[in-house]
Amino acid sequence: MRSAAALDGLKVVEFAHIIAGPLAGVLMADLGAEVIHVEDPGEGDPHRSAGPAKDGTHLWWKVAARNKRSVTLNLRTEEGRRLARELVRWSDVVITNFRVSTLERWGLDWASLHELKHDLVMLQVTGYGATSSRRDEPGFGKVAEAMSGVVELTGFPDGPPVHTGFSHGDSVAGLMGAFAVQAALYRKAHDPGFDGEWIDLALYDALYRLVEWQVVVQDQLGGDATRAGNRLAVAPAAVINVYRTGDDRWLTVTSGTPRAVRKVAALLGERAEDYATREQQHERRGRLDALLAEWVGERTVEECLDAMVELGVVAAPIHTARDILEDPLFEERRSVVSVPDTELGTLRMQGVVPAMTNHPGSVRHPGPGLGADNDLVYGRYLARSAERIAELRAEGVI
Repeated sequence: MRSAAALDGLKVVEFAHIIAGPLAGVLMADLGAEVIHVEDPGEGDPHRSAGPAKDGTHLWWKVAARNKRSVTLNLRTEEGRRLARELVRWSDVVITNFRVSTLERWGLDWASLHELKHDLVMLQVTGYGATSSRRDEPGFGKVAEAMSGVVELTGFPDGPPVHTGFSHGDSVAGLMGAFAVQAALYRKAHDPGFDGEWIDLALYDALYRLVEWQVVVQDQLGGDATRAGNRLAVAPAAVINVYRTGDDRWLTVTSGTPRAVRKVAALLGERAEDYATREQQHERRGRLDALLAEWVGERTVEECLDAMVELGVVAAPIHTARDILEDPLFEERRSVVSVPDTELGTLRMQGVVPAMTNHPGSVRHPGPGLGADNDLVYGRYLARSAERIAELRAEGVI
């Protein structure tokens, strides 16, 4: 008999849209949490219409809101706010990324909700921090990336700073938010006097935290780290770069230890005694890089990888999305799963991460239609009759 998913029984309500905030919710939903995504009755979450579409159906939403319940609720009405407060009382966790002043006006800010439910855990994602002097300014992920220091470190020395090719700041904030929620729930489970937790997460916080060395290096040594292309501004070893193969593919090769550098040197026919110490490796890093580029450029990607695997050199081809779908390792680890969809048939998308052995998550359904779960949530969870739900629809509340 299959065990319950790790977060089965956890109840989450999202007064949030787009990516930061909702991604925290979908990570928890993947692991079994019941996540109710609250949307405006009109067009719903703007994320519904983001990105490419097939036959008028937007694809990103299918993944971004998978495993969630969608309800519509007009929070500009008193009845809508009353229902919102009932959802909060029902829930264990509230996630929001609305403007601070908007939440205060609606009575959905931390102070109001904590008074309503003292053991509530609330994740509030804002551009610049809910308690800062810039608390009510709008923020987006790319601005957060710029503030974090990551963009200044990305790109080549003779070029401009470069953003990564996805919603990096938003997504990492969502991941950090999901972690913070679990930390708060652990405290709740172990502290009889738990009096709730307000998680104040600015969009730039997570990426800023992950570049571990930048502040201490600046503080102690001065000077800013510069862009280093595909190498690292603060690199632990001498070989970190990407190389074009003879069959016009790209290969990344990295060496995180002195022993790994010596393996690259052996691959290239270099004398072992010339790379015995870190100092020697650092002095010869330019030579190794040039020799490796020439060596890779004379071989196919398969020939490169065969030789590298034999000598224990760590390398991998640069994957496109097509490569990912064809890579047997991704299939072996169920990194790609197939999900039935009422609009598009079968969709392939990422599997659940992290993979848990005894209490695994699953992809139960793709992103739902707008308000698809109104009857379930308002009827079963909030005990409204079918007649009352019909009235709420007619009144424009849901």
